[in-house]
Amino acid sequence: PVLGEMDEYLLGEGTHRRLWQVLGAHPIRHEGVEGVHFAVWAPNAERVSVVGDFNVWDGRRNPMRRRGATGVWEIFIPALGEGTAYKYEIKGPGGQVLPLKADPVGFGSEHPPANASVVRKISGDFHDGDWMAARHHIDAPISVYEVHLGSWKRAPGNRMLSYLELAEQLVDYAADMGFTHIECLPVSEYPFDGSWGYQPVGMFAPTIRHGTPSEFRAFVDAAHRKGLGVILDWVPGHFPTDAHGLGRFDGTSLYEHQDPREGFHQDWNTLIYNYGRVEVKNYLVSNALYWLEEYHVDGLRVDAVASMLYRDYSRKSGEWIPNRDGGRENYEAIDVLRTTNITAYGEVPGIMTIAEESTAFPGVSRPANWGGLGFGFKWNMGWMNDTLSYMQKDPIFRKYHHHQMTFGMVYAWSENYILPISHDEVVHGKGSMLSKMPGNPWEKFANLRAYYGFMWAHPGKKLLFMGQEFAQG
Repeated sequence: PVLGEMDEYLLGEGTHRRLWQVLGAHPIRHEGVEGVHFAVWAPNAERVSVVGDFNVWDGRRNPMRRRGATGVWEIFIPALGEGTAYKYEIKGPGGQVLPLKADPVGFGSEHPPANASVVRKISGDFHDGDWMAARHHIDAPISVYEVHLGSWKRAPGNRMLSYLELAEQLVDYAADMGFTHIECLPVSEYPFDGSWGYQPVGMFAPTIRHGTPSEFRAFVDAAHRKGLGVILDWVPGHFPTDAHGLGRFDGTSLYEHQDPREGFHQDWNTLIYNYGRVEVKNYLVSNALYWLEEYHVDGLRVDAVASMLYRDYSRKSGEWIPNRDGGRENYEAIDVLRTTNITAYGEVPGIMTIAEESTAFPGVSRPANWGGLGFGFKWNMGWMNDTLSYMQKDPIFRKYHHHQMTFGMVYAWSENYILPISHDEVVHGKGSMLSKMPGNPWEKFANLRAYYGFMWAHPGKKLLFMGQEFAQG
């Protein structure tokens, strides 16, 4: 065995903050032999095996050892190393062999549409000591540049830029434009390009579309050396139903709820984590800490928080289950968010967490010990909707809607707000910021300049999505 008794105890209790150090695939030297240690949580499985090219994808060749009551299985396989593709073959309850599963704590993946996990080293050198030492003292304006790495710019032949190319081109551009942070749409591995990463499968793997974990580390390092922070979109709200993913991982509803009224998002055809299960909570909290610690990321922007907070989110009567008090708040999800914030701020100095929360839920950015959710910031969706609606109107009608520009000041200090003109405002045929503005071409530019001027003078941090800074058509 490689896992120790303390690891077993913490895994069983659901309090192993650094889950990635014990689960997943780690190249190690074990009793004098080089190889890879694999460990995976599958408590209801009858058998778990590691399969790959090294054993002709035959589940009978490398069955894993079960570790007591924790539900964790492990094996050390000699002579394997970095770059090995692998999956888990799981025999579920009743002896049914499931579709091959990728590693929930895998650090790398094959290029889509292939979806096996890949053994990757995640340790490496940073050269950002000055930034890391200073960042929790910084008290300065924040201006965020939100970017989808896959389409910010393309290389010749319509190829996506690599992390190393982005480390030069994107970092130089964002610094030159005067932004203080780059916020990346999700980089954790995802199967479908069209989801932009908002339906992740490999929560611990930076997407291979742009390179390896060490190259992603180099991108963050380059940003820090240029004086830029890096924020990642993080998606604990749902996950896709792909056969190789977390859904029915060991033949049972392990990561998700059994009842679709609690475990299925109709809007996105995705599954919802079972937040009340200690191991699932531990998986998510540990994943947040992983990105902050292993990659020196400066912040996490949590996607679709409203869908987590409310059990009746986007559901009709009869399609949801009330909480123990008969209400609509999701106590378990609230606990996961609060614990994530307490852990992140407690373990990693100088970071920030940001909630994309579109309702009037109280205390989103109030500290957890004051009864809040504990986020550092909240996206001000109300300000964005009101002011954008005003700007889109022909000036002749604007005098009847002036309250849309002033109402934001009534509640501007009720939370720590970020003013977001994000990707959500220009997707799904909504058109660019420039095209929203009324008037002839000259007037469109003048309107947009005036709007950005208003935004920069308004209380709250600033965020623009790529292309908006130069009024892309």
